[in-house]
Amino acid sequence: MSILNIEIKARCDNPDRIRSILNNHDADFKGTDHQVDTYFEVPSGRLKLRQGTIENNLIFYQRDNQSGPKTSSINLVPAEHPDQLHALLTNALKVKIVVDKVREIYFIDNVKFHIDEVEELGNFVEIEAIDEDGSIGEKTLQKQCQYYIDLFDITDDDLVPKSYSDMI
Repeated sequence: MSILNIEIKARCDNPDRIRSILNNHDADFKGTDHQVDTYFEVPSGRLKLRQGTIENNLIFYQRDNQSGPKTSSINLVPAEHPDQLHALLTNALKVKIVVDKVREIYFIDNVKFHIDEVEELGNFVEIEAIDEDGSIGEKTLQKQCQYYIDLFDITDDDLVPKSYSDMI
């Protein structure tokens, strides 16, 4: 499945404040997921296997490192057998890095929110405006992402241009 995302990642000194805002906007809390993302060496883009208690996916994506809202082209396949897939991939490809995090997952319509506590890095919030079928469009996704940046009072100094895998 190919997906278009407009997304940001920001440092978050007050996760309780973000939770409160999400709750006040009737966000759908999907749960807390302990996720281990194994990134593999590939010629371009990023390939990771996410193993979690809620989400288990093989994900390939391409995204520029920039601090503001950025466009990602994502290919995602649910991993029905994540342990076996991990064994296969680690036999076939070189492991680049492993990111271990606890992630709270929320949704408001097509916008997904993460409140992350990342081992070695601290607390972050992510906003992902998602178009799964091409019906929303990049312009609307940009507006949605900016709306929540403003709502959460995220400043330019809070924005993080890199993947967790680049930060560790």
